Amino acid sequence: MRLIPAALAALAAFLSLDFLSAHRAEPDPTRRRKDGNLGDGEAGQKKKQPHIIFILIDDQGFNDIGYHNPTIKTPTLDKLAAEGVILENYYVQPICTPSRSQLMTGRYQIHTGLQHSIIRPSQPSCLPSNMDTLPERLREAGYSTHMVGKWHLGFYRKTCLPTRKGFDTFFGSLTGSVDYYSYGSCDGAASCGYDLHDNESVAWGHEGKYSTTLFTQRARRILESHEPTERPLFLLLSLQAVHTPLQPPKSYIYPYRDMANVARRKYAAMVSTVDEAVRNVTYALRKHGYYKNSVIIYSTDNGAQPLIGGSNWPLRGRKGTYWEGGVRGVAFVHSPLLKRRRRVSKALLHITDWFPTLVGLGGGDISQSRGLDGFDVWPAISEGAESPRQEILHNINPLHRRPSSGWKSGPRSSVWDTSVQAAIRVGDWKLLTGDPGHGDWVPVQVLPTLLGHWWNLERSVPSQDESSVPPKTVWLFNITADPYERQDLADQRPDVVQQLLARLAYYNQTAVPVYFPPNDPRADPKRHAGAWVPWADEEEEEGNHPGADKKERSGKRKRRKKKKKNCRLCKLKSFFLKLNTGMMSNRI
Repeated sequence: MRLIPAALAALAAFLSLDFLSAHRAEPDPTRRRKDGNLGDGEAGQKKKQPHIIFILIDDQGFNDIGYHNPTIKTPTLDKLAAEGVILENYYVQPICTPSRSQLMTGRYQIHTGLQHSIIRPSQPSCLPSNMDTLPERLREAGYSTHMVGKWHLGFYRKTCLPTRKGFDTFFGSLTGSVDYYSYGSCDGAASCGYDLHDNESVAWGHEGKYSTTLFTQRARRILESHEPTERPLFLLLSLQAVHTPLQPPKSYIYPYRDMANVARRKYAAMVSTVDEAVRNVTYALRKHGYYKNSVIIYSTDNGAQPLIGGSNWPLRGRKGTYWEGGVRGVAFVHSPLLKRRRRVSKALLHITDWFPTLVGLGGGDISQSRGLDGFDVWPAISEGAESPRQEILHNINPLHRRPSSGWKSGPRSSVWDTSVQAAIRVGDWKLLTGDPGHGDWVPVQVLPTLLGHWWNLERSVPSQDESSVPPKTVWLFNITADPYERQDLADQRPDVVQQLLARLAYYNQTAVPVYFPPNDPRADPKRHAGAWVPWADEEEEEGNHPGADKKERSGKRKRRKKKKKNCRLCKLKSFFLKLNTGMMSNRI
């Protein structure tokens, strides 16, 4: 422990050491000034608080940006990336909700109960109520916080909405997949409704307006109405593009008319709409005086789905898998505040790192954010320093298992059930267990369809003798030497396998139970004038959400019991609510 001289006692309150570790149970309270020094002095700090613009794209693959693939026309993104720092060792989660939850909370999904799948529109689930969020911490630091676009983190109660999770304003969709023109969203064929919201109200009347254009216009309006010299701004522009349905305006398809594959052509056109949106936002940043003191982060939320136009080539796998194609993300940072620009960073980064990085960059306090899994990686991004991150837990999903172990290198592990779907990266090594998902290498779609012999060129078709062998459940790769995951080293390096299995076991000890409740029929938009809106009473129990604090839930139950005991009117209202619900369910 460092001894602090008496003469510097006045500084001791805000100086701290930056201890680096592979995993930390408690957050690092380090706070850094924008000039690179540590400290918490408010004088001069707020003057340098940068405006933070985070642009989150949906389902953009590793091969779906111009600087990786020149056939994709993204001149704005290419220019911003080339003038900033391209993040080439950056990881996200394989599907929407997990990536967004980790961006918002800075915690792995094993610590929020969201290990399994996504939050569906009819599920009574959302971010745990007791966890602080990135916009909350930035707002505490003096930021004006705004979100435009896709939420997909649950909305069954009003307390789940973006405006209750730290955003001053919200304009966008609450569910995971919305029509780009009608804003219709379905949870199965029977439950469909309108999903466009302005703060906490349904934003009727925008049908026919293309969502990427509409969201960009709202973002520009926010930038125009805010005074950048008076208060720092945090804007999360979470575009729906390039998620399905593939609905680009016709004018954007024309430059890709030579692409034979129709899905690829439409997908590429939608990437171009994103490029134009970013161009319009960056133009507004310059026009209204934000740019010189701004940080622009561009990130996908997961890999692409090759069967519907996207491409992760030459990476293995696709969206929804733990192969590199599902979790290795396209990302870059553009800012005049970067100390070393125009370079490619190979620092190991994860989407959880944005929470402590941006809160620290904004002069906020993360000392109360307990249990963070992210690291402050701004020195690694801005200065080219070594990343404090040495490992990434991609996930542990106990609800997804393979029936039996197929790892033949020695006896079955005594520390970890290898039938459980899990993946972890430690240094150069990556271990996958259970069922990682479809592990194909899918070349760019240059043919009209995916049928025929071409589709099997990279597929591993088991022989008749191999079909009786138990399914394989352990894979090991040196990702640094083999980023395309073509050489499985599990049999050659059983020592490394055991070490990484032990790390999985360690993380699993800190995991909360999975929270994946059944659909609630009360969510049906037919009961809410045809729109997706919160449907649960705020007085209802939060359920058994493992991420919620037990003491907090117990306190709420006691307060509700006391309130109901002393409120006859509440009992009467509750009686008629139950009666009405029963009548609706019996179709009377």
